[in-house]
Amino acid sequence: MAKNDTNDPPPPYYSVVVHPQPPLKPYEKIVHNGGGPGMSPPNQLYFVPQYPPPVGTLTITQPSKPPSRKSRCCGNDSKCYGSSGATVLLLILLALAIWLGVRYGTRLTAVGDLYDNEYGDGMDGGDYSMPNNDICSNTTVQCDAIRDCQLGSDENNCVRFAGSGSLQVRTAQDGRFLPVCFQGFDQSYADQTCAQLGFRKSYVTKAVSSQDSTGLMLTSRSSLPIQGLVNVSSSCPDQRTVSLQCVECGQQQSTSRIIGGSVAKEGQWPWQLSLHFRGFHTCGGVLISRDFVLTAAHCFPRSTPSALNPRNWQVYGGTVSLDQLPQPFRVEKILLSENYNNKTNDQDIALLKLTAPVDFSNVVKPACLPAFDKRFPHGTKCWTSGYGTTEEGAGRGSRDLMEVTIDIISARVCNSSQVYGGSVSKHMLCAGDLNGGKDSCQGDSGGPLVCQDSDKRWYLVGITSWGAGCGRSYKPGVYTKVTSLLPWIHSKMQQERP
Repeated sequence: MAKNDTNDPPPPYYSVVVHPQPPLKPYEKIVHNGGGPGMSPPNQLYFVPQYPPPVGTLTITQPSKPPSRKSRCCGNDSKCYGSSGATVLLLILLALAIWLGVRYGTRLTAVGDLYDNEYGDGMDGGDYSMPNNDICSNTTVQCDAIRDCQLGSDENNCVRFAGSGSLQVRTAQDGRFLPVCFQGFDQSYADQTCAQLGFRKSYVTKAVSSQDSTGLMLTSRSSLPIQGLVNVSSSCPDQRTVSLQCVECGQQQSTSRIIGGSVAKEGQWPWQLSLHFRGFHTCGGVLISRDFVLTAAHCFPRSTPSALNPRNWQVYGGTVSLDQLPQPFRVEKILLSENYNNKTNDQDIALLKLTAPVDFSNVVKPACLPAFDKRFPHGTKCWTSGYGTTEEGAGRGSRDLMEVTIDIISARVCNSSQVYGGSVSKHMLCAGDLNGGKDSCQGDSGGPLVCQDSDKRWYLVGITSWGAGCGRSYKPGVYTKVTSLLPWIHSKMQQERP
């Protein structure tokens, strides 16, 4: 598990495709960025986990010469995906389709139909959410429980969770996020609220004490979103407010671990997924509910139409070996952050909607999403896992799921001149060991960085994104910061709720 280098904008890193490949140029390796998918057969790959892995740590020895900074997938180079001629043709078709969409108002997903017609292997219309702006009426009011915008963005960010699962709702009446009073909040309201957020139903509802002087009292029972079922009250009866958990999450079957990097045991990281592009492990992923998976946007380069086709992807969970794969989960939709920047790797996040709900078991369970205000301070010990390479520059990834414990590193330290010199945005966080030796690496992209909280549950803190090399001193891994992108996650889950 590892990363990249610095003078250029940061690259994403950690994905892996498995085909025989020519020797890699120095540091032109796989990076955790949506670089896994390639046109078949790919000419050059930058990462590969398909052979017996080295036993031991997940990280790397320091190379003699600094590499260029890249993501932990395949990188942004079109060479990862096919011949230059095919790439040029695809770019021409893509540009033409986009021009037609802009000129005549057609959806950008028509690009997929064009590619299907020409090659029989494009993305299905409507399956890929291209960056676009929602269309709203001039009288739009946010969080009034009336959908004024075509995609419903005016009602998508009206609910959030604080510490201890405290349910907070924003209404048009007040405009602030306020706790919901527990009085009258029964199973029906709980299920309705969780369904609104993209979950199948609620898991646990309980009362918690609150010191807030203002709360939201339930006023009616209807099919409206929760923001339309409450009114502002000067206080909640007995100062009791709602704590709501929509899914059983963050629990392990196996708890024994070896500090410093080792092969993971079955059930140890039940939310860890392996994303396969056309039959080959390319990126990691994280299960967050029965229907949704989080991963890195760089695993799905927009320059490669076939990478945006859900039919080309299979998702595997409940295993710790790529040699013992169960039946895959199928992907229905690929949603990339509209604000993802492939030059800086900012907001490197994607949400996959599965075609059918996942059955939870001892070895398949979701990680918990953190509270919006949760902080994991400098020095917090967390864990990352994946099937990526176990040393920098290696052409083969691990066949076994590897794990390593790493520390959260503050943004101040990570953006210092000794480390990444200001390249770490507010949507990123760093984790690793400044002395080197413990890190994620190529093929780990999109995988989890999880931390255990005082409630003994594991929370998804980061998504493997990029770095300089693997396991280098003063070059820790950089992860997409989940708390920063919770509004995007919740809005997309709500938009695509089953």
